[in-house]
Amino acid sequence: MKILGVLVAIALALALQTSLARFLVGGTAAVDLVLVVVVYVALTSGPVTGMFAGSLAGIIQDALSSGLVGVGGLAKALIGFLVGAIGQQFIVTAALPRLVMFLAATAVHAATFMGLYVGLGLRSFPSPWAAVASQALGNAAVGLIAFAIIESLPGAMERRRVRKRM
Repeated sequence: MKILGVLVAIALALALQTSLARFLVGGTAAVDLVLVVVVYVALTSGPVTGMFAGSLAGIIQDALSSGLVGVGGLAKALIGFLVGAIGQQFIVTAALPRLVMFLAATAVHAATFMGLYVGLGLRSFPSPWAAVASQALGNAAVGLIAFAIIESLPGAMERRRVRKRM
């Protein structure tokens, strides 16, 4: 059941990311919804599930783009594993630690992704850090909102059931 939820979340993020691709900031997407899903899954499910979600989402995202297939999958798998491992070692349940995780995950993902492309001699990225910083802030905002919404759903459903009984 949990795997089905992860697959649905990845599919939804990919669909939203591709349909919202026309809203670009300086040539790059302002938010990487797929990375947000990978970080969320890694924080809530651990490193193995995070790595699975990252590799699957990254490879599908690579296949839908014009880039080299596998680079995004490797970068997102690495992020999924690292975030999941750190999330198991430290208490990452408050907003500030989650904010730091989303910011750091976006920065490490960008460095890994761009580093692989530059290392393979396929592409150069002249001063990308302003775009990475804006994407990190966007990812953190969307991630924190997603956590707040998802964590409030069980309580809202319980309150609704209690009101129906009265």
